[in-house]
Amino acid sequence: MKLFDLSGKVAIVTGGNGGIGLGMAKGLAQAGAAVAIAARNAKKSSQAVKELEALGGKALAVNTDVTSEVSIAEMVKTVAEKLGRIDILVNNAGTNIRKLPQDLAAAEWHQVIDTNLTSAFLCSKAAHPEMKKAGGGKILNNGSMMSIFGAPWAPAYAASKGGMVQLTKALATAWAKDNIQVNCFLPGWIDTELTQGARQQVPGLHDRVLGRTPSGRWGTLDDFMGIAVFLASPASSFITGTAIPVDGGYSVLG
Repeated sequence: MKLFDLSGKVAIVTGGNGGIGLGMAKGLAQAGAAVAIAARNAKKSSQAVKELEALGGKALAVNTDVTSEVSIAEMVKTVAEKLGRIDILVNNAGTNIRKLPQDLAAAEWHQVIDTNLTSAFLCSKAAHPEMKKAGGGKILNNGSMMSIFGAPWAPAYAASKGGMVQLTKALATAWAKDNIQVNCFLPGWIDTELTQGARQQVPGLHDRVLGRTPSGRWGTLDDFMGIAVFLASPASSFITGTAIPVDGGYSVLG
């Protein structure tokens, strides 16, 4: 279906060498996009590229530190030169430090904010000229249900994800005239390395998640392929500034 065809498009996925980012990269690749994996772990990125190529996609690994404006500028330049253009940006890179507010150091706060939120601003700003040159673009921001709910052990993470939703709205209104749609997806409880760590650190988390989630399961990485293709494709050309939960109904329950 042409509405969901990404043939000839070029996507960048930050933190795309694992977790939700890799799930989204797989969806984009299968829809026809060439995908640049922007991350720091070269070994993981190389493996991710092989997985995308095995699906029939064209892929490229770009060593990138998303907290560095210089590194981001080099990433955009490399992708534009090697793949010819930039149409899609998935701001997915993220981290968390699970501590109560009174135990969180200022340096730890900045580490989480810089990785999760400031990086999205810097990457979007850097990609904007290339998207304008291409005639438009799509920016997908990884928010979280923590932009809706509070959690005592995630003060910086929650702040970064709430900020991501508002950044999405700001970019959407600023760049609509450039035919750039900016949307946010809000992952629920997904089975990733990060949440596996959370289950070890937070007693009873697994059972509480299953008990509240109407779908009765944790999300999988494959659950993000569809939302990636939808928000990156012409099918969503009149949708911008939104925040869409991908959580099996977790946020529906009061």
